[in-house]
Amino acid sequence: MKHTDVLVIGGGIIGCAIAYYVSKSGRQVTILEKGEFVSGTSSKCDGNILAIDKDPGFDSQMSLVSQNLVDQLSKELNYPFEYRAPGSILVCESEEEMEAAQQWVDRQKAAGLPFRILDREDIRQESKYFADDLLGGLECATDSTINPYMLAFALLESAQNYGAEAWKRTEVKSMKKELDGGFRVEASNGDFKANQVVNACGVWAPRIGKMLGLSIPIQPRKGHIIVASRQEHVGSRKVMEFGYLISKFGGQRRVDSLTEKYGVALVFEPTESQNFLIGSSREFVGFNTRVKNEVIECIAKRAIRFYPKMADMMMIRSYAGLRPYTEDHLPIVSHVDEVPGFYIAAGHEGDGVSLSAVTGKVLEEMLNEKGTCIPVDPLRYNRFSKKEVSR
Repeated sequence: MKHTDVLVIGGGIIGCAIAYYVSKSGRQVTILEKGEFVSGTSSKCDGNILAIDKDPGFDSQMSLVSQNLVDQLSKELNYPFEYRAPGSILVCESEEEMEAAQQWVDRQKAAGLPFRILDREDIRQESKYFADDLLGGLECATDSTINPYMLAFALLESAQNYGAEAWKRTEVKSMKKELDGGFRVEASNGDFKANQVVNACGVWAPRIGKMLGLSIPIQPRKGHIIVASRQEHVGSRKVMEFGYLISKFGGQRRVDSLTEKYGVALVFEPTESQNFLIGSSREFVGFNTRVKNEVIECIAKRAIRFYPKMADMMMIRSYAGLRPYTEDHLPIVSHVDEVPGFYIAAGHEGDGVSLSAVTGKVLEEMLNEKGTCIPVDPLRYNRFSKKEVSR
Protein backbone atom coordinates (compact mmCIF):
# COMPACT_ATOMS: atom_id res chain seq x y z
CA MET A 1 0.00 0.00 0.00
CA LYS A 2 1.39 3.37 -1.07
CA HIS A 3 0.32 6.41 0.94
CA THR A 4 -0.11 9.94 -0.36
CA ASP A 5 -1.83 13.12 0.75
CA VAL A 6 -3.42 14.11 -2.59
CA LEU A 7 -3.99 11.60 -5.39
CA VAL A 8 -4.55 13.07 -8.87
CA ILE A 9 -6.04 10.64 -11.40
CA GLY A 10 -5.35 11.64 -15.01
CA GLY A 11 -2.05 12.63 -16.60
CA GLY A 12 -3.15 15.17 -19.19
CA ILE A 13 -2.52 18.90 -19.05
CA ILE A 14 -5.21 19.42 -16.38
CA GLY A 15 -3.81 16.72 -14.08
CA CYS A 16 -0.25 17.96 -14.59
CA ALA A 17 -1.29 21.54 -13.74
CA ILE A 18 -3.01 20.37 -10.56
CA ALA A 19 0.00 18.28 -9.56
CA TYR A 20 2.26 21.30 -10.10
CA TYR A 21 0.30 23.85 -8.08
CA VAL A 22 -0.58 21.44 -5.25
CA SER A 23 2.97 20.08 -4.86
CA LYS A 24 4.33 23.64 -5.03
CA SER A 25 2.09 24.50 -2.06
CA GLY A 26 3.91 21.88 0.01
CA ARG A 27 1.42 19.02 -0.18
CA GLN A 28 2.43 15.43 -0.97
CA VAL A 29 1.04 14.56 -4.41
CA THR A 30 0.85 11.38 -6.48
CA ILE A 31 -0.44 11.50 -10.07
CA LEU A 32 -1.62 8.38 -11.90
CA GLU A 33 -2.01 7.95 -15.66
CA LYS A 34 -3.44 4.77 -17.22
CA GLY A 35 -1.26 5.13 -20.35
CA GLU A 36 1.62 7.43 -21.15
CA PHE A 37 1.50 10.94 -19.74
CA VAL A 38 -0.09 13.50 -22.08
CA SER A 39 -1.17 10.78 -24.52
CA GLY A 40 -4.91 11.52 -24.60
CA THR A 41 -6.81 14.71 -25.45
CA SER A 42 -3.84 16.92 -24.53
CA SER A 43 -1.77 15.40 -27.34
CA LYS A 44 -4.51 15.80 -29.97
CA CYS A 45 -5.42 19.47 -29.77
CA ASP A 46 -4.16 22.93 -30.61
CA GLY A 47 -2.32 25.16 -28.16
CA ASN A 48 -4.39 28.26 -27.55
CA ILE A 49 -4.91 30.25 -24.36
CA LEU A 50 -7.96 32.15 -25.57
CA ALA A 51 -10.50 34.62 -24.25
CA ILE A 52 -11.79 35.61 -27.69
CA ASP A 53 -14.09 32.58 -27.99
CA LYS A 54 -15.37 32.59 -24.40
CA ASP A 55 -18.82 33.76 -23.42
CA PRO A 56 -18.52 37.39 -22.18
CA GLY A 57 -18.50 37.71 -18.41
CA PHE A 58 -17.46 34.90 -16.07
CA ASP A 59 -16.18 32.61 -18.83
CA SER A 60 -13.96 35.19 -20.54
CA GLN A 61 -12.74 36.63 -17.22
CA MET A 62 -11.74 33.12 -16.08
CA SER A 63 -9.76 32.80 -19.31
CA LEU A 64 -8.02 36.12 -18.66
CA VAL A 65 -6.90 34.88 -15.23
CA SER A 66 -5.57 31.72 -16.88
CA GLN A 67 -3.68 33.80 -19.46
CA ASN A 68 -1.98 35.73 -16.67
CA LEU A 69 -1.05 32.50 -14.89
CA VAL A 70 0.43 31.02 -18.09
CA ASP A 71 2.51 34.15 -18.51
CA GLN A 72 3.83 33.59 -14.97
CA LEU A 73 4.50 29.92 -15.75
CA SER A 74 6.60 30.96 -18.76
CA LYS A 75 8.94 32.66 -16.27
CA GLU A 76 8.94 30.10 -13.44
CA LEU A 77 8.96 26.66 -15.07
CA ASN A 78 12.32 25.10 -15.86
CA TYR A 79 11.51 24.25 -19.47
CA PRO A 80 10.22 26.50 -22.29
CA PHE A 81 6.92 25.56 -23.90
CA GLU A 82 6.81 27.80 -27.02
CA TYR A 83 4.87 30.54 -25.25
CA ARG A 84 4.01 33.69 -27.15
CA ALA A 85 1.18 36.21 -26.84
CA PRO A 86 0.38 37.84 -30.20
CA GLY A 87 -3.37 38.11 -29.65
CA SER A 88 -5.96 36.46 -31.91
CA ILE A 89 -8.71 37.47 -34.33
CA LEU A 90 -12.12 36.37 -35.56
CA VAL A 91 -13.03 37.18 -39.17
CA CYS A 92 -16.51 37.86 -40.57
CA GLU A 93 -17.94 37.05 -43.98
CA SER A 94 -21.28 38.91 -43.82
CA GLU A 95 -22.83 42.15 -42.58
CA GLU A 96 -24.92 40.07 -40.20
CA GLU A 97 -21.76 38.61 -38.63
CA MET A 98 -20.18 42.09 -38.42
CA GLU A 99 -23.19 43.32 -36.44
CA ALA A 100 -22.96 40.29 -34.14
CA ALA A 101 -19.20 40.88 -33.79
CA GLN A 102 -19.81 44.46 -32.67
CA GLN A 103 -22.21 43.23 -30.00
CA TRP A 104 -19.65 40.59 -28.92
CA VAL A 105 -16.93 43.25 -28.61
CA ASP A 106 -19.21 45.57 -26.64
CA ARG A 107 -20.08 42.80 -24.18
CA GLN A 108 -16.45 41.73 -23.78
CA LYS A 109 -15.27 45.30 -23.23
CA ALA A 110 -18.00 45.75 -20.62
CA ALA A 111 -16.55 42.67 -18.90
CA GLY A 112 -13.13 44.35 -18.86
CA LEU A 113 -11.39 42.53 -21.71
CA PRO A 114 -9.19 44.16 -24.40
CA PHE A 115 -11.34 43.62 -27.52
CA ARG A 116 -11.67 45.80 -30.61
CA ILE A 117 -13.43 45.69 -33.99
CA LEU A 118 -11.34 45.23 -37.14
CA ASP A 119 -12.39 46.73 -40.48
CA ARG A 120 -11.67 45.50 -43.99
CA GLU A 121 -8.31 47.32 -44.11
CA ASP A 122 -7.21 45.80 -40.80
CA ILE A 123 -7.91 42.34 -42.24
CA ARG A 124 -5.86 43.14 -45.37
CA GLN A 125 -2.90 44.13 -43.19
CA GLU A 126 -3.24 40.92 -41.15
CA SER A 127 -2.63 38.60 -44.12
CA LYS A 128 -2.42 39.00 -47.88
CA TYR A 129 -3.83 35.48 -48.19
CA PHE A 130 -7.30 36.34 -46.88
CA ALA A 131 -10.22 36.16 -49.33
CA ASP A 132 -11.05 39.54 -50.86
CA ASP A 133 -14.68 39.53 -49.72
CA LEU A 134 -14.03 39.34 -45.95
CA LEU A 135 -15.58 42.39 -44.29
CA GLY A 136 -13.59 42.61 -41.07
CA GLY A 137 -13.61 40.97 -37.68
CA LEU A 138 -12.53 41.47 -34.09
CA GLU A 139 -9.39 41.10 -31.98
CA CYS A 140 -8.49 40.08 -28.44
CA ALA A 141 -5.04 41.47 -27.66
CA THR A 142 -4.18 39.20 -24.71
CA ASP A 143 -4.67 35.80 -26.36
CA SER A 144 -1.61 33.58 -26.33
CA THR A 145 -0.42 30.23 -27.63
CA ILE A 146 1.75 27.40 -26.33
CA ASN A 147 2.79 23.85 -27.20
CA PRO A 148 0.36 21.84 -25.00
CA TYR A 149 2.58 18.76 -24.95
CA MET A 150 5.59 20.78 -23.79
CA LEU A 151 3.61 22.78 -21.20
CA ALA A 152 2.14 19.62 -19.69
CA PHE A 153 5.57 18.00 -19.35
CA ALA A 154 7.09 21.22 -17.98
CA LEU A 155 4.37 21.24 -15.30
CA LEU A 156 4.89 17.54 -14.54
CA GLU A 157 8.68 17.85 -14.33
CA SER A 158 8.40 20.84 -11.99
CA ALA A 159 5.82 19.00 -9.85
CA GLN A 160 8.28 16.13 -9.48
CA ASN A 161 10.97 18.62 -8.48
CA TYR A 162 8.62 19.67 -5.65
CA GLY A 163 8.33 16.02 -4.59
CA ALA A 164 5.35 14.73 -6.57
CA GLU A 165 5.36 11.07 -7.62
CA ALA A 166 4.22 10.24 -11.16
CA TRP A 167 3.02 6.78 -12.15
CA LYS A 168 2.38 6.01 -15.82
CA ARG A 169 0.71 2.87 -17.19
CA THR A 170 -1.16 2.73 -13.88
CA GLU A 171 -4.89 2.28 -14.43
CA VAL A 172 -7.34 2.76 -11.57
CA LYS A 173 -9.48 -0.35 -11.19
CA SER A 174 -11.59 0.52 -8.15
CA MET A 175 -11.91 3.15 -5.43
CA LYS A 176 -13.77 3.32 -2.15
CA LYS A 177 -14.16 5.68 0.78
CA GLU A 178 -12.84 4.24 4.03
CA LEU A 179 -14.09 4.71 7.58
CA ASP A 180 -11.22 7.03 8.48
CA GLY A 181 -12.34 9.46 5.74
CA GLY A 182 -9.57 8.61 3.30
CA PHE A 183 -9.68 6.74 0.00
CA ARG A 184 -8.38 3.32 -0.96
CA VAL A 185 -7.58 3.08 -4.67
CA GLU A 186 -6.80 -0.22 -6.37
CA ALA A 187 -4.67 0.26 -9.49
CA SER A 188 -2.83 -1.93 -11.97
CA ASN A 189 0.49 -1.21 -10.20
CA GLY A 190 -0.72 -1.70 -6.64
CA ASP A 191 -2.95 -0.02 -4.06
CA PHE A 192 -2.86 3.62 -3.00
CA LYS A 193 -4.20 5.31 0.14
CA ALA A 194 -5.00 9.03 -0.14
CA ASN A 195 -6.58 11.69 2.05
CA GLN A 196 -7.99 13.54 -0.96
CA VAL A 197 -8.57 12.50 -4.58
CA VAL A 198 -8.90 14.64 -7.72
CA ASN A 199 -10.59 13.18 -10.80
CA ALA A 200 -8.87 14.90 -13.76
CA CYS A 201 -9.67 12.24 -16.35
CA GLY A 202 -11.36 14.37 -19.01
CA VAL A 203 -13.66 12.26 -21.19
CA TRP A 204 -13.04 9.29 -18.88
CA ALA A 205 -14.03 11.19 -15.71
CA PRO A 206 -17.49 9.50 -15.60
CA ARG A 207 -15.82 6.06 -15.31
CA ILE A 208 -13.94 7.16 -12.20
CA GLY A 209 -17.07 8.81 -10.80
CA LYS A 210 -19.06 5.57 -11.11
CA MET A 211 -16.63 3.90 -8.71
CA LEU A 212 -18.03 6.19 -6.00
CA GLY A 213 -21.64 6.07 -7.19
CA LEU A 214 -21.49 9.42 -8.99
CA SER A 215 -22.97 10.31 -12.37
CA ILE A 216 -20.69 12.89 -14.00
CA PRO A 217 -22.39 14.48 -17.06
CA ILE A 218 -19.45 14.60 -19.47
CA GLN A 219 -19.53 13.26 -23.05
CA PRO A 220 -16.72 12.84 -25.58
CA ARG A 221 -16.98 15.30 -28.50
CA LYS A 222 -14.69 14.50 -31.41
CA GLY A 223 -12.62 17.10 -33.21
CA HIS A 224 -10.29 16.88 -36.26
CA ILE A 225 -7.16 18.94 -36.99
CA ILE A 226 -4.99 19.20 -40.12
CA VAL A 227 -1.26 19.93 -39.92
CA ALA A 228 -0.10 21.80 -43.04
CA SER A 229 3.30 22.85 -44.34
CA ARG A 230 4.07 26.52 -44.76
CA GLN A 231 5.39 27.44 -48.20
CA GLU A 232 5.11 31.15 -47.42
CA HIS A 233 4.20 33.21 -44.35
CA VAL A 234 0.40 33.03 -44.08
CA GLY A 235 -0.12 34.75 -40.74
CA SER A 236 1.47 35.35 -37.36
CA ARG A 237 -1.38 34.57 -35.01
CA LYS A 238 -4.53 32.60 -34.33
CA VAL A 239 -7.45 33.22 -36.71
CA MET A 240 -10.98 31.85 -36.42
CA GLU A 241 -14.12 32.58 -38.37
CA PHE A 242 -16.95 34.23 -36.45
CA GLY A 243 -19.03 31.17 -37.26
CA TYR A 244 -16.78 29.22 -34.87
CA LEU A 245 -18.64 30.85 -31.98
CA ILE A 246 -21.96 29.83 -33.48
CA SER A 247 -20.73 26.26 -33.96
CA LYS A 248 -19.26 26.10 -30.45
CA PHE A 249 -22.43 27.26 -28.72
CA GLY A 250 -24.87 25.31 -30.90
CA GLY A 251 -26.39 28.05 -33.05
CA GLN A 252 -27.58 27.90 -36.66
CA ARG A 253 -25.24 28.91 -39.49
CA ARG A 254 -25.70 29.56 -43.20
CA VAL A 255 -23.37 26.85 -44.46
CA ASP A 256 -23.67 23.67 -46.52
CA SER A 257 -25.08 20.52 -44.97
CA LEU A 258 -21.73 18.75 -44.37
CA THR A 259 -20.20 21.81 -42.72
CA GLU A 260 -23.23 21.97 -40.44
CA LYS A 261 -23.28 18.21 -39.82
CA TYR A 262 -19.67 18.07 -38.64
CA GLY A 263 -19.66 21.46 -36.89
CA VAL A 264 -16.79 22.61 -39.12
CA ALA A 265 -15.48 26.17 -38.69
CA LEU A 266 -12.17 27.72 -39.65
CA VAL A 267 -9.41 27.68 -37.04
CA PHE A 268 -5.91 28.67 -38.21
CA GLU A 269 -2.93 28.47 -35.84
CA PRO A 270 0.70 29.05 -36.83
CA THR A 271 3.20 27.01 -34.81
CA GLU A 272 6.68 27.93 -33.66
CA SER A 273 8.08 25.53 -36.28
CA GLN A 274 6.33 27.73 -38.89
CA ASN A 275 3.90 25.06 -40.02
CA PHE A 276 0.27 25.61 -39.14
CA LEU A 277 -2.74 23.79 -37.73
CA ILE A 278 -6.18 23.97 -39.37
CA GLY A 279 -9.45 22.99 -37.74
CA SER A 280 -12.01 22.45 -36.55
CA SER A 281 -14.91 20.02 -36.27
CA ARG A 282 -17.33 18.99 -33.54
CA GLU A 283 -19.35 15.76 -33.47
CA PHE A 284 -20.67 13.20 -30.99
CA VAL A 285 -19.48 9.72 -32.03
CA GLY A 286 -18.62 8.14 -28.69
CA PHE A 287 -14.96 7.27 -28.15
CA ASN A 288 -14.12 6.86 -31.84
CA THR A 289 -10.89 8.75 -32.66
CA ARG A 290 -10.36 7.49 -36.21
CA VAL A 291 -9.76 10.21 -38.78
CA LYS A 292 -12.67 10.58 -41.20
CA ASN A 293 -11.64 11.76 -44.67
CA GLU A 294 -14.99 13.42 -45.33
CA VAL A 295 -14.46 15.67 -42.30
CA ILE A 296 -10.87 16.48 -43.33
CA GLU A 297 -12.06 17.48 -46.81
CA CYS A 298 -14.75 19.66 -45.28
CA ILE A 299 -12.20 21.41 -43.02
CA ALA A 300 -9.86 21.95 -45.99
CA LYS A 301 -12.65 23.47 -48.08
CA ARG A 302 -13.58 25.80 -45.24
CA ALA A 303 -9.96 26.91 -44.89
CA ILE A 304 -9.72 27.59 -48.64
CA ARG A 305 -12.87 29.71 -48.46
CA PHE A 306 -11.05 32.12 -46.12
CA TYR A 307 -7.51 31.57 -47.51
CA PRO A 308 -7.96 30.71 -51.24
CA LYS A 309 -4.22 30.29 -51.84
CA MET A 310 -4.08 27.50 -49.25
CA ALA A 311 -5.33 25.19 -52.00
CA ASP A 312 -1.70 24.94 -53.20
CA MET A 313 -0.22 24.13 -49.79
CA MET A 314 0.74 20.64 -48.63
CA MET A 315 -1.01 18.74 -45.86
CA ILE A 316 1.47 16.88 -43.62
CA ARG A 317 -0.93 14.84 -41.51
CA SER A 318 -4.27 14.91 -39.71
CA TYR A 319 -5.51 13.65 -36.38
CA ALA A 320 -8.64 13.53 -34.23
CA GLY A 321 -9.13 13.78 -30.48
CA LEU A 322 -11.93 13.77 -27.93
CA ARG A 323 -13.06 16.87 -26.06
CA PRO A 324 -14.84 16.41 -22.70
CA TYR A 325 -18.18 18.18 -23.27
CA THR A 326 -20.72 19.49 -20.74
CA GLU A 327 -24.11 20.84 -21.77
CA ASP A 328 -23.43 24.39 -20.52
CA HIS A 329 -19.90 24.53 -22.03
CA LEU A 330 -18.25 25.13 -18.65
CA PRO A 331 -15.97 22.63 -16.90
CA ILE A 332 -16.65 20.97 -13.58
CA VAL A 333 -14.04 22.24 -11.11
CA SER A 334 -15.54 21.31 -7.82
CA HIS A 335 -15.59 19.46 -4.53
CA VAL A 336 -18.23 16.74 -4.44
CA ASP A 337 -20.29 17.27 -1.29
CA GLU A 338 -21.68 13.72 -1.35
CA VAL A 339 -18.15 12.30 -1.13
CA PRO A 340 -16.04 14.49 1.21
CA GLY A 341 -12.46 14.76 0.02
CA PHE A 342 -13.28 13.96 -3.64
CA TYR A 343 -12.85 16.62 -6.33
CA ILE A 344 -13.58 16.82 -10.05
CA ALA A 345 -11.55 18.84 -12.56
CA ALA A 346 -12.88 17.84 -15.98
CA GLY A 347 -15.33 18.80 -18.73
CA HIS A 348 -13.32 21.59 -20.35
CA GLU A 349 -14.27 20.51 -23.90
CA GLY A 350 -11.96 22.48 -26.25
CA ASP A 351 -10.80 24.82 -23.48
CA GLY A 352 -8.59 22.45 -21.49
CA VAL A 353 -5.36 24.06 -22.66
CA SER A 354 -6.79 27.56 -22.16
CA LEU A 355 -8.00 26.81 -18.64
CA SER A 356 -5.35 24.37 -17.44
CA ALA A 357 -3.43 26.92 -15.37
CA VAL A 358 -6.47 28.44 -13.65
CA THR A 359 -7.88 24.95 -13.01
CA GLY A 360 -4.64 23.83 -11.36
CA LYS A 361 -4.51 26.98 -9.25
CA VAL A 362 -8.16 26.72 -8.17
CA LEU A 363 -7.77 23.07 -7.17
CA GLU A 364 -4.73 23.97 -5.04
CA GLU A 365 -6.80 26.68 -3.36
CA MET A 366 -9.75 24.33 -2.78
CA LEU A 367 -7.58 21.54 -1.41
CA ASN A 368 -5.86 23.97 0.95
CA GLU A 369 -9.20 25.56 1.92
CA LYS A 370 -8.19 29.02 0.74
CA GLY A 371 -10.14 31.70 -1.10
CA THR A 372 -10.13 31.03 -4.86
CA CYS A 373 -8.72 33.33 -7.55
CA ILE A 374 -12.02 33.14 -9.47
CA PRO A 375 -15.62 32.54 -8.35
CA VAL A 376 -16.24 28.80 -8.43
CA ASP A 377 -20.02 28.62 -8.04
CA PRO A 378 -20.61 28.43 -11.84
CA LEU A 379 -18.27 25.41 -11.97
CA ARG A 380 -19.86 23.37 -9.18
CA TYR A 381 -20.67 19.71 -9.77
CA ASN A 382 -24.21 19.85 -8.41
CA ARG A 383 -25.37 22.44 -10.98
CA PHE A 384 -26.43 19.53 -13.18
CA SER A 385 -28.63 17.85 -10.56
CA LYS A 386 -32.40 17.64 -11.13
CA LYS A 387 -32.96 20.07 -8.29
CA GLU A 388 -30.77 22.67 -9.98
CA VAL A 389 -32.26 22.14 -13.46
CA SER A 390 -35.88 22.44 -12.26
CA ARG A 391 -35.43 25.87 -10.74
